[in-house]
Amino acid sequence: MVKQRYSNFLLYGLLILPWVITFLVFWIYPLLHALFISFTKYDTIQSTSIWIGFDNYLRAFSDQLFWKSLKTTTIFTLVTVPISTCLALLLALLVNKEQLRFANFFRATFFLPSVTSLVVIALIFTNVYSRDGYIVSLLKFFSFIQGDAGILQSPSTALWGIIGMDIWISAGYYMVLFLAGLQSISKDLYESARLFGASSWQQLVRITLPLLKPTLLFIVVINTIKTFQVFVEIYVMTKGGPLYSTTTVVYMVYQKAFNELNQMGYASALAFILFVIISILTFIQLKVIKKI
Repeated sequence: MVKQRYSNFLLYGLLILPWVITFLVFWIYPLLHALFISFTKYDTIQSTSIWIGFDNYLRAFSDQLFWKSLKTTTIFTLVTVPISTCLALLLALLVNKEQLRFANFFRATFFLPSVTSLVVIALIFTNVYSRDGYIVSLLKFFSFIQGDAGILQSPSTALWGIIGMDIWISAGYYMVLFLAGLQSISKDLYESARLFGASSWQQLVRITLPLLKPTLLFIVVINTIKTFQVFVEIYVMTKGGPLYSTTTVVYMVYQKAFNELNQMGYASALAFILFVIISILTFIQLKVIKKI
């Protein structure tokens, strides 16, 4: 019996060994190495490091650009997460109706942007947001904006243009998650509610939303993590400009790590500060939504 258990343990160990090796080499080692580098002044060219303790972290808290990038990232998150989540829920409720014709077509259409290359979409929106683009021309026609600058060329509108694009991209993905949650709710609950005279609004508030809470929690958490790590849109569309108005924390980490010499240690410190911020926000979200 003991021999059989030992054989099974050895077999299971061999089966998961490739995953364990991959996890240690490509996840744990880079993470620990980056943590070490964050406490050093690292020379990227010569691959040498000088231990400086918490100087990189102290520098971050006195760096005005870091606080500006953190503010930009926070605004991006506070606007994008609620709007994209509510829009996704609304779309899921609409396409979940049995009487809706071409429901599968609408589901696929709303979901399509989230599976399209983000770089391609960013390049398209860069042209759309240009001073001769469709959106700018339309806004000028109705006198909503003045001047010749495009949306991405103005510090007052660049971030909002990227936020609008990100909401459009992500809403369809979260719609599918909400749709899965909606279809897992038993129809008997709605039939019983209708027998007792509950209106559609009462069914939504008393049945749908409470039973969607696990799905809502998952979406809010992953959406927050995603938006706090926004990078591709910034890199492709604005490079953090104009006047650092779209520089996010992750883009600042990229700039310090790869575009400036001997800043890898400082970039690693910024990355771990962001990691702590995201961890705290995730913990708060888990506590708050579970109590609702």
